Amino acid sequence: MSILGNRVVRIEDPALLTGAGRFVADLAAPDEPLLDGAVWVTFVRSTVARGRILSVDHAGALDAPGVVGVFTAADIAADLPPAVVPLGGGAITRPYLAGEEVRFVGEQVAVVLTEELWQGEDAAEQVWADIEPAPALVGAEAAVTDADLLYPGAGSNTVFALGGDPTPDFFDGCEVVVRQRVENNRMAAAPIEPRVSACAWSADGSHLTFWTATQSAHNVRDKLMAVYGLDADHCRVIAPDVGGGFGAKMAPYPEDVLLPWLARQVGRPVRWVEHRGENMLAMSHGRGQVNTVEIGGRRDGTIEAYRLTVLQDAGAYPGTGAFLPYLTRLMTQGCYDIAKVECLTRSVVTTTTPVDAFRGAGRPEAAAAVERAVDLFAAEIGADPADVRRRNFIPASAFPFTTALGPVYDVGDYAEALDRVLEAAGYAELRAEQAQRRAAGDPVALGIGMAAYVEVTAGPGGGESEFARVELEPDGSATVYTGSSAHGQGHHTTWAMLTSDQTGIPMERIRVVHGDTALVPEGKGTFGSRSVQLGASAVKEANDLLIDAAKDVAASLLEAAPADMVLDATVAGGAFHVVGTPARAVSWADVAAAAETPLAIAHTFTTAEPTFPFGAHVAVVEVDTETGGVRLRSFTACDDAGTILNPLLADGQLLGGIASGVAQALTEEFLYDPDGNPLTANFADYGIISAAELSRIELLRMETPTPRNPLGAKGIGESGTIGSTPAVHNAVVDALAHLGVRHVDIPCTPARVWAAIQAASPS
Repeated sequence: MSILGNRVVRIEDPALLTGAGRFVADLAAPDEPLLDGAVWVTFVRSTVARGRILSVDHAGALDAPGVVGVFTAADIAADLPPAVVPLGGGAITRPYLAGEEVRFVGEQVAVVLTEELWQGEDAAEQVWADIEPAPALVGAEAAVTDADLLYPGAGSNTVFALGGDPTPDFFDGCEVVVRQRVENNRMAAAPIEPRVSACAWSADGSHLTFWTATQSAHNVRDKLMAVYGLDADHCRVIAPDVGGGFGAKMAPYPEDVLLPWLARQVGRPVRWVEHRGENMLAMSHGRGQVNTVEIGGRRDGTIEAYRLTVLQDAGAYPGTGAFLPYLTRLMTQGCYDIAKVECLTRSVVTTTTPVDAFRGAGRPEAAAAVERAVDLFAAEIGADPADVRRRNFIPASAFPFTTALGPVYDVGDYAEALDRVLEAAGYAELRAEQAQRRAAGDPVALGIGMAAYVEVTAGPGGGESEFARVELEPDGSATVYTGSSAHGQGHHTTWAMLTSDQTGIPMERIRVVHGDTALVPEGKGTFGSRSVQLGASAVKEANDLLIDAAKDVAASLLEAAPADMVLDATVAGGAFHVVGTPARAVSWADVAAAAETPLAIAHTFTTAEPTFPFGAHVAVVEVDTETGGVRLRSFTACDDAGTILNPLLADGQLLGGIASGVAQALTEEFLYDPDGNPLTANFADYGIISAAELSRIELLRMETPTPRNPLGAKGIGESGTIGSTPAVHNAVVDALAHLGVRHVDIPCTPARVWAAIQAASPS
């Protein structure tokens, strides 16, 4: 009997729950002898958003207790030239330490090395950076005018654009056209574990070992190899247990890349653990778009044209964040069969923390825009938003479906997902309750919001791959080496389940290895909801090949032809026998003992096309119209990610994603004042979500396998985030619609909601 599809408890949890996990900050001699004598790294960060550095005085720090060394940009200029950002035609570079200008509060201007961690904080306060302030450039709308250029040599603050100019007659013939500015608020990734790294050189300086909290050990290795001129055999990167990533740990930061240089200067290993304030200031942020939605159609509810204009805040150094609108543009159309679709994007630099991928990476922004647009359209024509969605959904019979902007959706049934979630939420009863409360003049307004979504995973354009190696051990157990990188997803459990299901080897006899480039020679990592459909598919196909190789060995033991051999994975431990004669069988241990060479299969799985998970969410909120306070009363979600290997793990991904999406809609936003000073740089000011702000969450199962990988699986790590934000957003606006409120930007804080009510109320 297959164990796939069962709610198997995570096998990695006991160690994490009992304090036996090994995170980078836990590594130390004698357990990790390479870190014996390590010194601590503390970065001195700018308190000015923008300005010219006149000098950096660190004389006082050199005399501070425990200081081993203090370095500035002038010290490293000859060894490590600034990294060229892949935008701006070479005119934009990001330094490891700022030497001439600072461009956001939190940018590192010096680094202090000390014997103890606490000494670094004290010594850093003795470093004085004399900075001549310049006007800050805060917000994409301020930067897009090019009135003040952050990088004069680039010629514009716009660093990336798609779509050209709007079509003049795009909405001609539409009976109704609705337009709305929709802000997609900047968020902090805020993983439980902040950025943490350590490194050590070999005695002869030829080998580098680097430990880091990352989503992709191989990505870090490749960067270090390029900077320090190393080959793969001389550069080992290890990612032990990692406490969350959410996209912000996909690539190494300048601080990480500088550590080996620092270790060489002092001739000792070095280690860096940032504190929460640093993490909020300097770890990349997410979202940060200002969108304009325009939607047109007929009064019968048919949507005929939709245009999305995206303005992306890339922050001070335009990396991946500047490309996020590409993914937003890709998913502009959402779940709808719309004749005319247009998306125009621009990404601009500002004097704020750089923006990068964050749970969903451009796709939640697309869903948030189109789902607000559909609700606005429904409100304009006086129709039920559920009816408008049903009328315009791409029908299940139309798949594979090519959208107006190019993506080819694999499979889906958007109407079925919406119908299921509306029924489970009690939509008709909720509308009746809403009408009764409005008629009674209840000051606590009830709002019902919905969102349908489709996203792209293992993409965006196909050709994505992942590595796996499965090795049969001498005792008949197995080791799975994976290029995927676990940081909370449950890879150990899933990969062991899959291998056990195929081979019959018990899960407890299957070891999963990841995050060590010396043990796993290649890999891409974990991001973009790719792990199961790519990483697990690689494991599945490697297992198939291992079984074929084992059949050859078993056939020789049983004096039969390999073609006549079968593996019975339902027998305890797995057993090979000749077809029709199960009484005489050999075990995996027998095969391992008889094999001339150890059986090990390395395999890379590559997909030709991405997959497109989908779903529908319904949020119910109560809004106190006298104070603006919003309470999430209930949340119901129906998410379809194709074949689900372990529903327990899938539910965990969905619940975490929904919590993140609710947070964006109600509580979380990273804010700056006009001078570029962060206003939300700690958890006292930044509204990080907690259980107190959430509600009962009901998850509905729906599985539509995709034909694009052997497991039929799609991504699920970001689905909850993508559908939940617009559902909650629409619910808040719906609660206030009878008061004349048409739109409230997220997060729907009490102050914003109260202000919207006052603005809509007759004077």
